[in-house]
Amino acid sequence: MNVIALLFALGLVFMFFEVFTPGPVFGILGALTLMCGIAAAAMKYGGGGGLLAGVVALVAVCATLYAELVWLPKTRFAQKFSVRGTSGDTIVQQKVEADAVVGKAAEALTTLAPSGYVSVEGRRFEAFCQTGHAARGTPLRVTGLDNFRLIVTKI
Repeated sequence: MNVIALLFALGLVFMFFEVFTPGPVFGILGALTLMCGIAAAAMKYGGGGGLLAGVVALVAVCATLYAELVWLPKTRFAQKFSVRGTSGDTIVQQKVEADAVVGKAAEALTTLAPSGYVSVEGRRFEAFCQTGHAARGTPLRVTGLDNFRLIVTKI
């Protein structure tokens, strides 16, 4: 019984470490260790013991996956390792017709090197500067429209 419990505990520890390491190595080791625990239970206690061990392993794996995917991301510990936006703004690209913006004056809201954000008549757009680098606050002119951004040049 001690060997079976040890294999189950070791399998769950491997699955725990799988969350924090890149690649599937610890997940595979955890699964193999749990299968060895099920096999050891089946050899020692027969088919019924192996079936019970398999059910226990399945419940333990489901609980571990729930903890990894649902509970852990909401904790403060996981928040330290999560990537969050730096500006706090959500940016939704606005649909615009070419004739509504082409030829209009724009101002660089961010540094364009060569891409960034500009303001055209108080509206924020993603833009590409054809003349290269443009510092924040530089006056620009909209010369065209690409798939998802404006094409601007320095005035």
